[in-house]
Amino acid sequence: MKSPIATLKDKFGDKAKLVAELEKLTKDDDLWVNRVNKSKGLAHVSNAKLLKLQATFTAVKEKFGTRAKMIDAICEIEKRAKDEGYKTRLGNFPVPRLWDMYRSATKRAGAPAKAEEIRAAKKAAPKKVAAPKVAVKKAAPVAAKKNKKK
Repeated sequence: MKSPIATLKDKFGDKAKLVAELEKLTKDDDLWVNRVNKSKGLAHVSNAKLLKLQATFTAVKEKFGTRAKMIDAICEIEKRAKDEGYKTRLGNFPVPRLWDMYRSATKRAGAPAKAEEIRAAKKAAPKKVAAPKVAVKKAAPVAAKKNKKK
């Protein structure tokens, strides 16, 4: 399993290229809800988060094109297409949260999600490295009391 920095170097070369790729996807408001600190920008976000964002935005762009279409798809699956208040509320959510909602809703509805989408999302998302297990000594059993009162 590769670390996020190794994955980033394999796919993009360096962090600046990944940030540039993300900025292409986020330059217009079709997909992006701007909640980034303007003084820091995307360059100060961790590599793992950037890789996950890039995978999510790419999948959403290919499947839906815009946030509005994804929101409509979520409402259709959940059978709330006429609920304008719900659509407005979903409009405030960021794309990764909407993408998770869409995937969950398709599973709940029994609509089979494309196997390619699931594999691509799992493959693109960085995996967490498990901490090494530490051997723990078991405590010696407490000796039975010799002087038991009868």
